[in-house]
Amino acid sequence: MKSALANEILIENAQTAQTLAQASVGCNFRVQTLVGNACKQLRDMGFCESMEVKKHSNGRNMICTVCGVKLALNRKLADQIVVCPA
Repeated sequence: MKSALANEILIENAQTAQTLAQASVGCNFRVQTLVGNACKQLRDMGFCESMEVKKHSNGRNMICTVCGVKLALNRKLADQIVVCPA
């Protein structure tokens, strides 16, 4: 379940903002904001605001590249990363 802040950001930027879980595979995105309980953990992994992310696969676990490193994220974490097209 998305937080109220994530929903507010998505409404404000309805044309471009989406969570990483919702984002299309094979596209480059820029992290707009992090929401939820795992913000510190995600920042430690390299998901900071303005960082570029490429999503490689979708499913229960998603593969993406950030800071030149491929990472696997579960859907719960990916729902806490709000991105927009790069």
